[in-house]
Amino acid sequence: MKEKANIKPFGLSDKLGYLFGDFGNDFTFLLSSSFLLKFYTDVMGVEAAVVGVVMMIARFVDAFTDVAMGRICDRSRITPVGKFKPWIRRMCAPVAISSFLIYQSSLADMPMTFKIIYLFITYILWGSIFYTSINIPYGSMASAISAEPDDRQSLSTYRTMGGVLAGLIVGAGIPLVAYDTVGDTVVLNGGRFTVVAGVFSLLAVGCYLLCYTLTTERVKAVTDEKIQEKNSVVTMFKNALQNRALISIIVASIVMLLAQLTMQSMANYVYPNYYKNATAQSASTITMVIGMSIAAVLAKPLAKKYGKAEVSVASNLLAVVVCIILFVLRPDNVWVYIVIQGLSWIGLGIFSMVSWALITDVIDYAELKNGIREDGAVYALYSFARKLGQAASAGLTGALLTAIGYSSATAFDEGVVNGIYNIATLVPAVGFFLLALVLWFWYPLHKKQVDANVEALKRKRRSSDETGY
Repeated sequence: MKEKANIKPFGLSDKLGYLFGDFGNDFTFLLSSSFLLKFYTDVMGVEAAVVGVVMMIARFVDAFTDVAMGRICDRSRITPVGKFKPWIRRMCAPVAISSFLIYQSSLADMPMTFKIIYLFITYILWGSIFYTSINIPYGSMASAISAEPDDRQSLSTYRTMGGVLAGLIVGAGIPLVAYDTVGDTVVLNGGRFTVVAGVFSLLAVGCYLLCYTLTTERVKAVTDEKIQEKNSVVTMFKNALQNRALISIIVASIVMLLAQLTMQSMANYVYPNYYKNATAQSASTITMVIGMSIAAVLAKPLAKKYGKAEVSVASNLLAVVVCIILFVLRPDNVWVYIVIQGLSWIGLGIFSMVSWALITDVIDYAELKNGIREDGAVYALYSFARKLGQAASAGLTGALLTAIGYSSATAFDEGVVNGIYNIATLVPAVGFFLLALVLWFWYPLHKKQVDANVEALKRKRRSSDETGY
């Protein structure tokens, strides 16, 4: 790879721009991962297991669209603003509009078959086509903004903080404006939720445009065109299957999202159903932000000293301990629950801050192993894995809610609400423990190996500069 000449150095503008990119992403992604199941069960009247199946089916579509978009990115021509940035400007409006279309409460009285088909079509348009077409270029762009590991770790931290800010608005804002108290129960107001979804779509477009404006692609891949032509989709998948780092980080991503998104999705049931206090859900989001902010300060120095994978293992084990404590204590007071759970976000936050830098380590590893730089293809496979984790979380959450007998009619029965609490604490505990095992025993890019790879790539680039290739 070669850095472009006469380009302003990496700085705060890039960090803020990259922050706004995930800010925009999560206005629609978090809305889907945290509230789509709740909206379709409580407002649209669709069974939870059916929603989970629809989301799982969509992931099979992603197997094609994610990889196709990764290949398109890698083969795109380099424009004056770079190879990845143009896609952010092109696709910001389609992803926002398609997200808004999913949450149309005016269709709640339509026949069930219509509602299921409508969910499937709009969800495919948003997640499998338009979100893919903007998220994969955005994620791939990190390695084009800078080739330096410390800069990439900064981008990972700022990206995560962008997601945290969106999470604060989505997680704290929706419970305050979209729920009604009816007697001693708390219910989701479909009409207000639809308006909120529209506002979030507009905010997403604004954030994407800021990302486009503030970031600079200053590094471009130098690849032999003959090697690029020979590297077919079949070859790409063959290389991926032989890449221990990529396979293990894909498994880790699926497990991580299975645990984290289940915990976040179940918050929509724990607070209004188990504790009968939707306002407390907003407060829990604030404790999440506090925990993530602490993690943002700790992540970079800890990762630099001990290694990203090593720190990730320790942080996930902390989250396991907190979830088990909550399961055993079962506090009657919702505020005690919030404070204890807030501790888990320090651990989860540290892992989140380094997670996006882990995939750049995998991209470097793949380049050294295969002799070709494929930011888009590798990130596409990683993105597909994350969507699998998202869908698996929705499918698992929907299946477990159905298993405990949850429906709009039984939502406040004693046995059902106790089942809700068990799901919200035990499933994340198991997931975070499995994630720690994968990162420690399977994922090979611990600190010593990453440092060696960085030095090998620097030697490779110096050699390219000297020979002119």
